[in-house]
Amino acid sequence: MTTRLVTLCFDAQEPPRLAEFWAGILGRKVGDDGVTLLPNDELEFAIRFTATEAEKSEPNQMHFDLTSATPEAQQATVAKALDLGGQHLDIGQRPEDGHVVLADPEGNEFCVIEAGNNFLAGTGTIGAFSSDGSQAVGYFWSKALDWPLVWDQDEETAIQSPEGGSKISWGGPPVREKTAKNRLVFEVAPPAGGEVGTEVSRLVSLGATRVGPGESGAIEMLDPDGNEFRVLAAR
Repeated sequence: MTTRLVTLCFDAQEPPRLAEFWAGILGRKVGDDGVTLLPNDELEFAIRFTATEAEKSEPNQMHFDLTSATPEAQQATVAKALDLGGQHLDIGQRPEDGHVVLADPEGNEFCVIEAGNNFLAGTGTIGAFSSDGSQAVGYFWSKALDWPLVWDQDEETAIQSPEGGSKISWGGPPVREKTAKNRLVFEVAPPAGGEVGTEVSRLVSLGATRVGPGESGAIEMLDPDGNEFRVLAAR
């Protein structure tokens, strides 16, 4: 077994507020800490909202693409998001585009995808974690997590767990220049019984860079595109 995806950490100026917003959108339970959306049958890793004083200064490297079973379901998701404090976002989408672009209460972008989207068929409520990134970083995460490539065309890539569920996708060039820490950061861990040092060395051999120790013994790292992630102790 290789590295497991444990948590998606999501920087927020008001973590409880964002946790409440996303719990309402995704139908997820919030943990006792008030800031963590717990794993479920649809998504096997947690989403934890972590406090930051940094204001959002650029589009996120990663955003959620939410699925819709029917046109009515898409409209209901949009209405719920707006009711919970979200807003419409203009990123240059065309009137004929089927997806709806929104932002959460802190301006984090997400899309509500139209029903019948073939790429997201058979995924969960979060159909994809859609990311700005190179083909190389898609290959890296495929090997790091042992998730097979389910799309690899025109330097666009996507991976998905062998058990199914949400995909992680990268849009290929041009990759936007990174000027600030990502607000969405993966935390991974070796399998039970695995050694952190051994796993860190493996990830470095795949193209990652070790930055240094972090809180609670986590190892801070960068993927080949310079995106932050952390390696936790085995769980």
